[in-house]
Amino acid sequence: MQQSMEDRLKEIADRHSEVEWLMSQPEIASDPNAIRRLGREYSQLQHVVELWNDITRAQSDMEGAREMLTAEDDAEVLEMAKVEVEELQERLDSLTAEIRLELLPKDETELADAVVEVRAGAGGDEAGLFAAEVFRMYQRYAEARKWKLKILSQNDTGVGGIKEVTFEIAGERAYQRLHLESGVHRVQRVPTTESQGRIHTSTATVVVMPKAEEVDIEISDKDLKVDVYHSSGAGGQSVNKLATAIRITHLPTGLVVQCQNERSQLQNRMQAMEILRSRLWDMELRKQQEEISANRKAQVGTGDRSEKIRTYNFPQSRITDHRIGYTSHQMQQVLGGELDGFIDALLQEEQARKLAAAGS
Repeated sequence: MQQSMEDRLKEIADRHSEVEWLMSQPEIASDPNAIRRLGREYSQLQHVVELWNDITRAQSDMEGAREMLTAEDDAEVLEMAKVEVEELQERLDSLTAEIRLELLPKDETELADAVVEVRAGAGGDEAGLFAAEVFRMYQRYAEARKWKLKILSQNDTGVGGIKEVTFEIAGERAYQRLHLESGVHRVQRVPTTESQGRIHTSTATVVVMPKAEEVDIEISDKDLKVDVYHSSGAGGQSVNKLATAIRITHLPTGLVVQCQNERSQLQNRMQAMEILRSRLWDMELRKQQEEISANRKAQVGTGDRSEKIRTYNFPQSRITDHRIGYTSHQMQQVLGGELDGFIDALLQEEQARKLAAAGS
């Protein structure tokens, strides 16, 4: 391996030991934000340390197998040694590629939880029904990965659909796995209300943001306008005699967040602030990314949230991701939460692009 990589791995090993020590200190253990932040960093460092240990063991095994090739005369033993050398080389190549990927510069969101917004787009009631299906798809995906999902805000259409829903997904690398789901999802099918059998096209927009902790984004009270109002259900009717719904406007950016899901004003305010922090952090990160890549087009789509990224064609039972041309004919399975095929293919494309950029 190159010396620079070995130096970087030594730094990681040293930091791994330092974080382990910090997490054992009483003042850190009593601070939830600090222990959460250090715990995520430790998990990431631990993976790299384990990979390095695996590489070291494989290199040692390789030396032993090669010594056997030069020292042995027995044909059967030599053949076994050759096979072992080939297998070890494949393993070393795979481990080296994985650790190089892990050593790429990480952004702040690498281990963040996700805040996801799904909104009905063009298509009337059918768009609301499709938005509800997209939401359920992510619910089932979260369940399959044993992630925790919490609804922060939801506005239903009253006919079984969703106008918009905002939810948090907490789990290992939730944002890292879901961030490429942002964009316009399009459905083509015959609505149940269509008597002529014509295929309609509707859309739902998905926005995936990294969940911001208080330590990531500081918001001054003087920058906020807070309105309290009576929560309402489908059709606009009041569902609460007390004014518990919250609308927060961030004056410097004009961002508006509303929350009415909880029974208490305090809980709604806390959830609205969580959404606002995530939106502000996402806005800042996107601004940084635009500055970095102002003269370079991304290989996996433009990243524009108005971009059509995926089409769900029901008559042909076909789902196509337009950014990489990946297609699946497992419509019901994908809508049932089996998203790993799409997500893994997108992440592999993104990782290949990052490795190519790092090597150029």
